[in-house]
Amino acid sequence: MKTKYSILLALFLGVMLAGCVKLKEDPKATLTPQSYFKTQSDLDASVSAMYVALARDGAWGFTSKETSYFGSDDYTTDPGLNKQDQRDFDRLSGGSTNSSLTAEWNGPWQAIYQADNVIANYQKVNSTDALKNAAVGQCYFIRGLCYYYLVRTFGALPLVLTNLDLSVRPPRVGVDQIYASIISDLKTAKSLLGTTPSSGKPTTYSASACLADVYLTMAGWPLNQPANYALAATEANLVIQAGTYNLSTPYDKVFTTNNSPESIFSLEYSVAGGLPNRRFGSSNVPLDEVAVDGSSGWDDVYPEINFFNNAPVCTRTDLTFYTVLKLRNPDKTTFTLTPWNSPTTHAQHPYYKKFRAGLNGDGVNETATQLLSIQPSTNKALDIIRYPQVLLDYAEAADMAEGGPSGAAYNAINAVRARAGELPLTPGLSQTAFRDAVVYERAYEFAGEFGMRWFDIVRLQLLPQVIAARNAVENSIPAGTNIAQKYLAPIPFSEMAINTQWTQNPGY
Repeated sequence: MKTKYSILLALFLGVMLAGCVKLKEDPKATLTPQSYFKTQSDLDASVSAMYVALARDGAWGFTSKETSYFGSDDYTTDPGLNKQDQRDFDRLSGGSTNSSLTAEWNGPWQAIYQADNVIANYQKVNSTDALKNAAVGQCYFIRGLCYYYLVRTFGALPLVLTNLDLSVRPPRVGVDQIYASIISDLKTAKSLLGTTPSSGKPTTYSASACLADVYLTMAGWPLNQPANYALAATEANLVIQAGTYNLSTPYDKVFTTNNSPESIFSLEYSVAGGLPNRRFGSSNVPLDEVAVDGSSGWDDVYPEINFFNNAPVCTRTDLTFYTVLKLRNPDKTTFTLTPWNSPTTHAQHPYYKKFRAGLNGDGVNETATQLLSIQPSTNKALDIIRYPQVLLDYAEAADMAEGGPSGAAYNAINAVRARAGELPLTPGLSQTAFRDAVVYERAYEFAGEFGMRWFDIVRLQLLPQVIAARNAVENSIPAGTNIAQKYLAPIPFSEMAINTQWTQNPGY
């Protein structure tokens, strides 16, 4: 783990994000926290650098950010091509030398280091307390959020909350200690952040929404602390009662516009500024789709067949999945519309429609019968927390905390179902049946979205059921695989090599 900070990098990245220009880093620069943290502009640049460190390619800007989550049923990939990194985890066979896995590790850590740097030095800035608190509140939120993704992915972690010398090798500490730190950071963020939504910046409601999900996760594996259900319901209800967010945006428009009324926290992107989001567009397009201009799909991500087959019959399903491929004819301008399961298609799988367009078509530009262009780099913001997550977290947490579903819990899930085009949930369900209905709803509301389904599978230990429902044509899971050891990813080999006192996660 690299634990020394580059203040110059903070300045470089902050300027790049704010001004959409590219600069060359000067390795001879001698900027230090003492000389750099003087003005509000210095502070803002460092906060911007934190976001860039997290949002960039090699962190959360591409499919590599979710490599180990391919064990989920809403993710699969090509059985050949150059998809081995994701395919290995799809087969529950990924290892510590997987080159794409490093994005899941390095991206959050680099954001944590930058957050630590700001937290340690923001008081030096000559500015108002309000502006300084707003800046450092973002850092507490991002540090808590990043640790939350890391602990769910890798388990025990080093807990780094201050600037450390490069030679320091902190030990991995227990999951319970990591969660305690996450809760502390998010509570601090709540006290410092405002309530007015602003593109790409968290609010106090973002912190509450994240806390609700944290508590819900803590009620499941590996901590199994059911008392946290009530805490999850309380935090989620704070967001619901605020009335700041809503589901007024049609489902497909959530994925083709930025910062809709349901976006509680998102990362912003700028192709012109050298910070593209490559999770939309080409990555979700079939290999055998070729546009008029000759651009083609990458075949990176699509759902497993039975995940698609088990989807509810509703408008959301129609808007989520891409089921009729456009195959270019020899004239290169007309297309044959071909069902996904036709033997003439390459993968014989459905794809994700909702991730094709990007921001108003800067990913896939198409008509109903023609593909005009297919681009990998988009300006689409990445929604990390959407309001439906809060509603479904509340519904499940309230049900589990109260011994059964209340009217408020039904109202929460039914709001999500109504936007999806589904009928209200059957009244009178048992506690377990209602919980299962919420988990099912979450699977399809967030299908293909950055580990949402995988983290449910982990906290509820659902791999046996998911594997049992797997279609035989999917990438095969080797016989004798110890499923119980596949809920956590391995620590990347490069980190184990320089932290020799660490013990690798079991099974790797």
